[in-house]
Amino acid sequence: MAPKQSILGEALPLVASGKVRDLYQVDEKSLLFVASDRISAYDVIMKNGVPDKGIILTLITKHWFEYLQKEIPDLKTHFISLDLPSSVPQDKVAELKGRSMHVRQLKVFPVEAIVRGYITGSAWSSYKKTGEVNGRKLPEGLQESQEFPEPIYTPSTKAELGQHDENISTEEAAKIVGEKYAHRIEELSLTIYKTARDYAREKGIIIADTKFEFGLDEETDQVVLIDEVLTPDSSRFWSKSTYKVGQGQDSFDKQFLRDWLTKNGLKGKEDVSMPEDVRDVTRSKYAEAFKILTGKSLQDTIQNLQ
Repeated sequence: MAPKQSILGEALPLVASGKVRDLYQVDEKSLLFVASDRISAYDVIMKNGVPDKGIILTLITKHWFEYLQKEIPDLKTHFISLDLPSSVPQDKVAELKGRSMHVRQLKVFPVEAIVRGYITGSAWSSYKKTGEVNGRKLPEGLQESQEFPEPIYTPSTKAELGQHDENISTEEAAKIVGEKYAHRIEELSLTIYKTARDYAREKGIIIADTKFEFGLDEETDQVVLIDEVLTPDSSRFWSKSTYKVGQGQDSFDKQFLRDWLTKNGLKGKEDVSMPEDVRDVTRSKYAEAFKILTGKSLQDTIQNLQ
């Protein structure tokens, strides 16, 4: 997919544009990740976005990077700063502030590192049919939304925009990235998930599952945590207070949007606009997750960015 026109003109070239993020080249070793307010569901981007969503994703990610690095001393991330590079034109600063991360440019591993602490979503669907998840046999008698005795690592391929990721076994992941890196990615993913799970649970959020991405620092041969981390876009957040085994759960993410699309026969359809109420409820879910996890109100945080 060819990158669209850069909103920063020649100041910073646009090198990639995904479902949510646009990536700009800052210099030969770093990038500017800009999180837009775009929202996708069932691999389709809605015509309208969710106000402030990009700021929420960026600031939650920054919060996690800082917390995780304190808790996991050998964890490396690509995060440099929320400060905008001096090459960003002054008339674009207000638009990009709070939704942009200056990060190290690394070689990205072409796998999605998914950790599941609870059986839900595609894992639940697979288990009901085969008793397996990602080719792994699981104990009989599990109920929907039940917590696993131990979190499980279920990697997937990293699909191009508009394509579907495919669940793969850990052996297949090792063939793609190499045995050494596959082992480290799995080890890091499980450690990060458990650390975040315990933090979030104390705050009142259950992290049912989440997706990480990693890159390789080729100078040091280190596996590095990259992209967004433990946000409502990359994770399934449930309320601890309303959690009940044996059923689906209310979540702090885009599930409300997915449910609306499914109910109205719009699942996977292009050129769909969210009605105002669906957009507003979705925003409130993201904002609530932000406040619970960071302890700060979104409104105050945005005002402090000005």
